[in-house]
Amino acid sequence: MQTVIPLEPGQYYHIYNRGVNRTNIFIEDRNYAHFMRLYARYLTPVAETFAYCLLRNHFHLLVRIRDQADRTKSISHAFNNWLNAYAKAINKSYERTGSLFQHHFGRLPVTSDCNIVTLIHYIHYNPQKHGFVADFREWPYSSYHDLLSSQSTWLERSAVLDWFGGVEVLRQFLTPPADEPAILAYTGEDD
Repeated sequence: MQTVIPLEPGQYYHIYNRGVNRTNIFIEDRNYAHFMRLYARYLTPVAETFAYCLLRNHFHLLVRIRDQADRTKSISHAFNNWLNAYAKAINKSYERTGSLFQHHFGRLPVTSDCNIVTLIHYIHYNPQKHGFVADFREWPYSSYHDLLSSQSTWLERSAVLDWFGGVEVLRQFLTPPADEPAILAYTGEDD
């Protein structure tokens, strides 16, 4: 049995999950938007978000659990409630039954600034890695464009830009392919 790492206030985590049997968890474009609306409802009270990418059959997040988040089960419950609400919506909309996600959501601690910036690259590069697009910048369901934009966002954009030293440095850093061997320890099973 897999050991579940507790989510602790003030800590950064790579959060991920995929569809049962690697099936799609997003069937139509509208599903991505609904997933993020539920995310805002359930998770913004307990987590700050720095990067995300939603792919057809899995997703990745880089979050920091808020300092004021309750240390009890409420943190994990917020994540579970979010995924359960989404699974119920998909099951109802598409007249399906059973599990949508392969397992409980994965979470790996991210313990250094170097790991954080490399993971941000990995998360955004994922659509290209899996062949969904030729260039990850074309994928509409990630935080990439929000991070480079000046429009209002719930992402912790200023922190991300501080880590990279500004928009242009972030854009340049994200251009080459992700160094997957360098980040294997904190990427989890997403394939």
